[in-house]
Amino acid sequence: MTATLTPQEIVKILSDHEKFLNRKPGGVRANLTLADMHGISLTRANLRQAKMPGANLSRSVLAGADLSEADLFAANLDRADLSLANLSKTDLRGAYLRGCRMRGANLRGADLRGGTLMQSRRGDGIALVSADLQGSDLEQAILARANAQGADLSKANLTEADCFGARLTGCNLEMATLARANLETANLKGANIMGASLVGANLKGVDLTGALIDGADFRDANMVGAVLVGVDLARANTEGAAMAEQLEALSDAVRIQLRDHQLWIKSEGKLGKRADFTKADLAGLDFSGANLSGAAMNGAVLRGAKLVKTQFVMCEMVGADFAEADCTEANFNGANLSRINAMAGVFVRASLAPVNMPLPNGQPSGRFWPANLADANFRKANLSGANLNRANVLDADFSDANLREANLADVDLTLAKSEGADLAGANTKR
Repeated sequence: MTATLTPQEIVKILSDHEKFLNRKPGGVRANLTLADMHGISLTRANLRQAKMPGANLSRSVLAGADLSEADLFAANLDRADLSLANLSKTDLRGAYLRGCRMRGANLRGADLRGGTLMQSRRGDGIALVSADLQGSDLEQAILARANAQGADLSKANLTEADCFGARLTGCNLEMATLARANLETANLKGANIMGASLVGANLKGVDLTGALIDGADFRDANMVGAVLVGVDLARANTEGAAMAEQLEALSDAVRIQLRDHQLWIKSEGKLGKRADFTKADLAGLDFSGANLSGAAMNGAVLRGAKLVKTQFVMCEMVGADFAEADCTEANFNGANLSRINAMAGVFVRASLAPVNMPLPNGQPSGRFWPANLADANFRKANLSGANLNRANVLDADFSDANLREANLADVDLTLAKSEGADLAGANTKR
């Protein structure tokens, strides 16, 4: 049951909370659970770490307030003014923020996911309540690394908002305005951005796997390295957008091979056909997120290609050209990369680990098949955080390469060239 507080009570709570934050005698953490503060004015109030789950703050004025690390689980902030407020690391799960003004607000690391709310209307029950930000004004707001999975941001204004690395999987951003917003490396898997405006937005490295983009406006956006698996760009406006050539724009022959290869993988070789890109010129193309495991790619030219999170498990890639290719977080487990040219390539957090070979019945055999990097050229390549466990590096060249924090366990670097290589923090245990 909600509690209506008098102004005197609120002032006392804020005063005691200030003492609590400053660790002074008489300090008590503000507990405004289920409190009815509809229309209250708390401009620039210090409510950091306050407990306010289920509180009614609809149409309240909290401009410039410090609500960082506060508990606003399932709170009602309908049409509230949170302009320039600090909501960093705030728990806003299941909060109602429809029509809320949050221009310039700091939501860095905030939790905007749905929340499980106990309800007792006509009997007890549990309901999952999604954070509702429909029509909210988040212009220039900071949502870097915020977790807003499944939130409703339809028709919201996110113009010039900083959403770097934000988790927006399954979000509803239909008809939202994200002009010039920073969505670099954000996760928008399965999101609905139909009719949204992303004019001039930074979508570098964003994951849009399975997203609905019908009618979205990507004009002049930076989409270099964006993962667009299952996305039909023909249904959106990409005029002037910067991007490497996407899978959808590849030749019919290449797309047919990719389609047949996926079927070949899923049916364990019973249907479809193994992709054969032997000596194919694929330079500068974008295969990010694609599954090319087991494909024949000996001598393929992938110079400058975008291969972010691409699967190359057990691929035959002898003598392939990966110079300056972006293989960030790509999976080369068990692959044959002997004699490849990967000079100045990017293999950050890539996996070049062994594969536990399966028995005929599909069960792991316990026999590990390491990646083959014999005589490979990784000069000046970036392999920071990469996993090269047990890899064969005989006569490989890692001169001037970045191997910081790489996993080189059971790798005999004495068999390779590594002059000038940066091995700070690398695991070289044998």
